[in-house]
Amino acid sequence: MKLLRVGPAGAERPALLDRDGTLRDLSALVDDVDGELIADAAALERVRAAADAGVLPALDPAGLRIGAPLARVGKVVCIGLNYHDHAREIGAQPPAEPVVFLKAADTVVGPHDTVLVPRGSSKTDWEVELAVVIGRTARYLDSAEEALACVAGYAVAHDVSEREFQIERGGTWDKGKNCETFNPLGPWLVTADEVPDPQDLRLRLWVNGEVKQDGTTADQIFPVGEVVRYLSQFMTLHPGDVINTGTPAGVAMGQPEPKPYLRAGDVVELEIEGLGRQRQELKDA
Repeated sequence: MKLLRVGPAGAERPALLDRDGTLRDLSALVDDVDGELIADAAALERVRAAADAGVLPALDPAGLRIGAPLARVGKVVCIGLNYHDHAREIGAQPPAEPVVFLKAADTVVGPHDTVLVPRGSSKTDWEVELAVVIGRTARYLDSAEEALACVAGYAVAHDVSEREFQIERGGTWDKGKNCETFNPLGPWLVTADEVPDPQDLRLRLWVNGEVKQDGTTADQIFPVGEVVRYLSQFMTLHPGDVINTGTPAGVAMGQPEPKPYLRAGDVVELEIEGLGRQRQELKDA
């Protein structure tokens, strides 16, 4: 299933994109698309049955904002340097263990919402990423197979980064990762049953119509199952938590000088095979 949330920011309602591409209203059936829903197998089955029966009312998408597909995100856990080609482009050795950092849940915005260039920014960068949405509590998992069983679904994430704040200002990466609007998510939460192999997805990103990133999750250093298993050794993952699993080569930081960092007025578009497409215009904060 392709689950999403539509409407004004802060007042979204749950919806579903059916197999024919028609947007369907779920608000009479469920309160929202959130951790509680995706952890409830019976509720998801009711949604699926209603979709198959064709009884859900259609919504007119014209002028309808698409919000982040998941309400009340718990935590956003991110993996850095998780693609071989990205490590090569910035001259880094592939890490022996996953590089882990956190983004605040309030960085999450809709897939077509405006991205704000932070005040004082000179190195705002793009990163298309596969987002993993947890649907079952994960704690001290023993295997990648167990880990994948805890995944409710997948989405497109844009892990926007400010490289000066991240790398040159000392301390952790958090300063360059947690600026407002720095994690557009969606358009859909695609349930795991519709993604047979998360290691066989093409990721692409364009800036002002020019392709910048074109990679595949097959190039991940630590595949999805291993990432979830690994994280469960250090923290409990709960339904509604999101994991951004890293970005392929092609970021601005990896380009020759002068590096083409993002500025107000730029337009970024990104997509992952089968998971939908995002578009953001950048404005100054």
